[in-house]
Amino acid sequence: MKHQNVIGIVDFGGQYAHLIASRIRRLGAYSEILGNDEPIETYSKLSGIILSGGPESVYEPDSPSLPVEVLKLGIPVLGICYGHQLMMKLLGGEVKKAGIAEYGRAALDFIDTPKTQLLKGFAGGEVVWMSHGDEVTRLPEGFTRTASSQDCEYAVVENPTQKWFGIQLHPEVTHTEKGSVLLENFVKISGAEGTWNLKQFLDLKEEELHSIVPADKKIFLLVSGGVDSTVSYLLLSRALGKDRVKGVLIDTGFMRKDEVASLQEKLSPQGIQLHVHDSSELFYSALKGKKDPEEKRKIVGNLFLQAQADCAKSLGLNADEWLLGQGTIYPDTIESGGTKHSHTIKTHHNRVEAIQKLMEEGKVVEPIKDLYKDEVRELGNYLGLPKEWTGRHPFPGPGLVVRMIAQEKPVEEAVQKKLDELVSSDQSLKAKLLPVASVGVKGDQRSYAHCAAISGDKTWDELDKISTAITNQISSVNRVVLFLGGLESFSKANFKFQPIDLDKKDSDILREADAAVEKVLQKRKIYDQIWQMPVVLLPLGSESGKRSIVLRPVDSQEAMTASFFRLEKVVLEELVSEVLKIPQIEYLFFDLTNKPPGTIEWE
Repeated sequence: MKHQNVIGIVDFGGQYAHLIASRIRRLGAYSEILGNDEPIETYSKLSGIILSGGPESVYEPDSPSLPVEVLKLGIPVLGICYGHQLMMKLLGGEVKKAGIAEYGRAALDFIDTPKTQLLKGFAGGEVVWMSHGDEVTRLPEGFTRTASSQDCEYAVVENPTQKWFGIQLHPEVTHTEKGSVLLENFVKISGAEGTWNLKQFLDLKEEELHSIVPADKKIFLLVSGGVDSTVSYLLLSRALGKDRVKGVLIDTGFMRKDEVASLQEKLSPQGIQLHVHDSSELFYSALKGKKDPEEKRKIVGNLFLQAQADCAKSLGLNADEWLLGQGTIYPDTIESGGTKHSHTIKTHHNRVEAIQKLMEEGKVVEPIKDLYKDEVRELGNYLGLPKEWTGRHPFPGPGLVVRMIAQEKPVEEAVQKKLDELVSSDQSLKAKLLPVASVGVKGDQRSYAHCAAISGDKTWDELDKISTAITNQISSVNRVVLFLGGLESFSKANFKFQPIDLDKKDSDILREADAAVEKVLQKRKIYDQIWQMPVVLLPLGSESGKRSIVLRPVDSQEAMTASFFRLEKVVLEELVSEVLKIPQIEYLFFDLTNKPPGTIEWE
């Protein structure tokens, strides 16, 4: 299938490179991901070029670059974040480490109402999403500044004569107001409208599956019950026939309360006959005493392969006839360092070394690996799944394993001092570092850093600003949580590290808390308003055996960016009341961290 008027996205390893391509396609234009080392002829055939973000600094000697000749082909070019900085550097500008890094929410400020084609429809003051530690400090000749933010002078720049545009913000993420408007403006500038839709994707994907899955092979698909694996099952069945696809759920012992029986009951009407294989003892024994987030994820990934082999043997299946199917989506790949210049944020269970090896051998089939969550949901509806199913909250493949924090990170006095100084001007606000850490993403790079807890009677908007200020100004903090207990209780609280094991006892505590939270959300009829709500078990308490819980409701569409969901006070009070009924839970927190700088899951 050939396309004309293609927009090429040059991938410099940014977390959002494929998201840019996805957004462009959803605007009805065909897009392709390209490397930064393609033949010049490849770029010359494009209608438009977008330079993606990336984890490196353009002034470092080995950072990825692009021949300046590509910019001079007479094709419209849009540089985003790293791509913006690279374009400025290649054309004679200057880029340096930012005085103040920007992660998360910012607002565009215009000197005059912009007359630029790129920002047509903008009026100034729009909220945009930032994720950068470097900034442009001098523009090349012929460029003018169109917009700034509080901490970034050259947030949007352009050379209209050459149709060169540079933006520090990320228009591809849903948290940027009018981001789609900006990208659609660029599509129109490039003349690439009307060259892509979902039906074309399905046709191409079915054609691809017929070509990569030999006629004598069947698919052994690991089904978790989430929308990704369910849609994968339906897509594979549609392309290959139901008799060539077998859905298997591996019970790891880290599932939600009553999840296995519920999944079997709910999936049957969708034509999915699910075989359940109990591997809980295998998982409990292998994870006993494990603490490091990356080690935990890799162990889980390898255990899934072992459990799959055990299941196939118990069913009497011939291993030579079967390929492994997975409901992998693109964030799993990109966060695991799956493209040329990307950094590993966290190794997803479906991207461990053993599975990578199977992929190299052509033994893994992943029908939706290039899609994002919002696209998967849309595809699920197209394939006949009811919206109540496609709207289910995502649940991580490793299950509760990544929501049970077992590793201690002792409080550093120097970091606590910085935190105290940052909040010292507000007597109604207190802050403490917690002796735990979480995985985050800053400037497309993985961070594993401190979590700060704050307490104070503030509005959600005020808390958002405080959280953003802390993570922007203290590099060794990537997550901020609100203590749900009042300022006086916060001052007296003893957040002491209490070791936990990844065992049935602690996973049962988390199961009860998770079930209590979902019950309240369903009762209050706000479940569908929240994109996802991880409930996290922390090893914190005043005495042995005591635990803490973090509530992590988020608003997102594609999992690459997210903001915390602002719960109504009455709902939050009921959640606190219900969760604290669990005897082992002593303290309760609410996660105020956006993504970036914090990932949605803590590990």
